[in-house]
Amino acid sequence: MLLIGPFAQILPLTDMPIRGPLQSKHLRIIENGGILVAAGRVVDVGPFQELQALHPDSEVQFIDTPCVLLPGFIDCHTHICFAGHRSRDYAMRIEGQSYLDIARAGGGIWDTVTQTRAATETTLVQEVVARAQRHLQEGVTTIEVKSGYGLQAEGELKMLRAIRTANAQTPATLVSTCLAAHLLPKDFAGTPSAYLQWINTGLLPQIQQEGLSNRVDIFVEETAFSAAEALPFLQAASIAGFELTLHADQFTAGSAQLAVAVHARSADHLEASNDAAIQALGQSDTVAVVLPGASLGLGMPYAPARRLLQAGAILAIGSDWNPGSAPMGDLLVQAAVMSAAEKLSSAEVFAGLTIRAAQALGLENHGVLRYGHFADLQAYPCADYRDILYYQGKMKPVKVWKEGVQVV
Repeated sequence: MLLIGPFAQILPLTDMPIRGPLQSKHLRIIENGGILVAAGRVVDVGPFQELQALHPDSEVQFIDTPCVLLPGFIDCHTHICFAGHRSRDYAMRIEGQSYLDIARAGGGIWDTVTQTRAATETTLVQEVVARAQRHLQEGVTTIEVKSGYGLQAEGELKMLRAIRTANAQTPATLVSTCLAAHLLPKDFAGTPSAYLQWINTGLLPQIQQEGLSNRVDIFVEETAFSAAEALPFLQAASIAGFELTLHADQFTAGSAQLAVAVHARSADHLEASNDAAIQALGQSDTVAVVLPGASLGLGMPYAPARRLLQAGAILAIGSDWNPGSAPMGDLLVQAAVMSAAEKLSSAEVFAGLTIRAAQALGLENHGVLRYGHFADLQAYPCADYRDILYYQGKMKPVKVWKEGVQVV
């Protein structure tokens, strides 16, 4: 066994409500703490000297400067499998061009589709690994990764295979999601409903056969698919054994209720959610995933995180790291900035990046430091956990462990 410590503070994030508001009183803080690890799992967490006395034969990794220990962050919504970039789009956007103007000029999602289709699988693997490694450096140990820039069988399967291969080449855990229903491809000769039916009957069986993903996402929006088109698609995917998530209420309201109706794991974005959507999410087990990176990238208001919490929702925070609307990809910066705007407590932010994000992905044994859970850890160079958000994401972890092995 390995004993790591002493830490000035350990925040195991255990025994907190999974839904609704949280305050500092919900944070259990272990002063001068240690964590005992074996076979990649947490054995015990407590005062360092007590653990050392109880386990005198354990190997010890001494932490000789004041640090605060947290569980590794979980980014439950990313698009980090892509080729190319869209800096031209961003420049046009901050000059006042609209989404349609940018699309007419050859930009938008289709630009990334074109570049990703042209990339080799090897190139995509390298890109995913590089972005996952950057996330690891910033304390993110588990990362959801979507397809959605292929939009035909060859391209979607290439992306999902690249994610699987990348998962074996990075210490981070990658959770793949099929987002073939990102938008109607320009080169598909048929209706949106026909395209969604093709995904159900032509693509998802192949994904299952190869074990590439057990999750399906769809973008429900005026520029993508309507709720009426999405419903039979989601029902069929669920019957086939896929877990569901939705890009919901990003620009127009209404699709969050669809996510609740089909018992989706999560409804993501929610910037346009109205009172009805907030109440529906607050009364359901569908996780409300807010994506401040998209708000920063698009210059849009944040999702109503405070109101969602007050309604009783399970609130998680993701980066939406993608080449178009959320190119920054820095999860902690985004969460810290949003917390100031939405008045989210440290407990709400940390829960939204760990245990509640794990709920969005259906992950057990992740997100808290408790016996039997994965020893995914990150240590910040401070003696008071409040410093982490105080520096608005500028403070980064100095050490990161994945399943008990130090990787940063």
